[in-house]
Amino acid sequence: MRILTVLTYYRPHTSGLTIYAERLAKALAARGHQLTVLTSQFEPDLPLEEEADGLRIRRVPVSLRVSKGVIMPSFGRIASQEIRQHDALLLHLPQFDAAGLALRGRLWKKPTVIIYHSDLTLPPGLFNWLVGSVVQLMNSLAALFTHKISSYTQDFASHSPFLRRFVRKVHIIPPAVELPQAGAAQVKALAAEHNPAGKRPVIAMATRLAAEKGVELLLDALPAVFAKHPNAMVWFAGQYQDVLGEEAYLQSLLPRIQQLQTEGRWKFLGTLSLQEMAAFYANIDLLVVPSTNSTETFGFVQVEAMMNGKPVVASDLPGVRQPVRLTGMGRVSPVGDAAALAENMLAVLAAPPDARQGAQLRAEFSPATCAERHEALFGEIHRQLHGTDLR
Repeated sequence: MRILTVLTYYRPHTSGLTIYAERLAKALAARGHQLTVLTSQFEPDLPLEEEADGLRIRRVPVSLRVSKGVIMPSFGRIASQEIRQHDALLLHLPQFDAAGLALRGRLWKKPTVIIYHSDLTLPPGLFNWLVGSVVQLMNSLAALFTHKISSYTQDFASHSPFLRRFVRKVHIIPPAVELPQAGAAQVKALAAEHNPAGKRPVIAMATRLAAEKGVELLLDALPAVFAKHPNAMVWFAGQYQDVLGEEAYLQSLLPRIQQLQTEGRWKFLGTLSLQEMAAFYANIDLLVVPSTNSTETFGFVQVEAMMNGKPVVASDLPGVRQPVRLTGMGRVSPVGDAAALAENMLAVLAAPPDARQGAQLRAEFSPATCAERHEALFGEIHRQLHGTDLR
C-alpha cells in the first residue's frame, strides 16, 4: 500500500506530534508499505525532497508565517499530485490544509484517516481568535470529508467538543511510544554530566518549553517540595530556546529559573536522542506533566517514564490522566493548582508506586501495534468504498 501522510511540521522539528508521526510512518514502512511524508519546508535550508529511514519526505516551500501556521501557495498543486499517486491518505490535525486534502481523498475514493492530536487553543487576542476560527472551520470540514478519525483515548474523545461532533467516525487507537534500553555506562555518564553532586530526588519535565506545558506551575510548586527535600533538583529535557511563538513565555520564567540554576537546583539538558532519553529516565525519580489545556491530550513522555519504572504526576486533563489511571504509577493533579501539584509530588516521592506495571505498556503502545491498527482501519474503509481488500 502506498500511504501519503501529511502534517505541517515534521522532523527535524521536535514535538509530541512530529515524534508520533515519525514513529507511525516508520512502523508502517516496516510492515511493507511505501510511505511519503508531505510537509512544510519550515526552515529554508531543509531539502525539498529526501529519503530517510525508509521514508520519502517531500517539503513544500513556505512563503509566509501566520502565528504558528505557514502559508504555502504551491501546496494544493503538489498535494493533488501526491494523492493521485497513493492508495491511502493519513492526515494529522490540527492542520490548516487538511480540509482540501480530505475532500480530495473522498472525491478520488482514497481511504482517508485523520489522527486528531489535540484541540486548538491559542493565546487571547483578536488576531489569534481570527486565526483559531479559520483553523477550526478547516478542521471541521476535514472531519466532515474524511472517512475515519483516530483518537488516542476514549477519555479525550468523549470530552473534546470537536470530536463529539463526529463520534460515529472516531476509532480509538493508542499512540506509538517506544524507547530503547539504556546501558549502565550511559546512565552513569549522564548523571556525571548533569548531577555530579548526586542530588536527590531528581524531578523532571520532558517537553518543549511552551505556555500550555505549565512550567510556571512547577516553579510555583517547588518551594514546598524543596522544604521537604532540600537536596532536590529539576531536570528539564527538551527544547527551551527559540521555541516558535514562545519567546515571551520563556522570558517571563527566566528570572526564577536562573535563580534556581545559580543554586544548582535546575538543569536544562536540551533536546536528547532516544538513547539519551532512556538514560534520562533511569536517572530521575519523578516525571511531572503539569499541562494546562487541551492542546495536551496524552503526554507520550508519561508512558516512556513508566516503561522505565518511574512514576508520574500529571494534570487532570482528558487523555493526559489516562496513563496514570491505567497503571496506578503516580497521581493525577488538578489543572492549574500549584499547591495541589506540590502535595501530589511529595506524596509520590514519599511512597513510590509499584513499577512492574510499566513493562505491560511496551506491547500496548508499540509502534508496530499502532501501525497494524491503522492498517486495519484503512482496509475497512477500502472494503466499504470498493468492496475489495486493500493490497
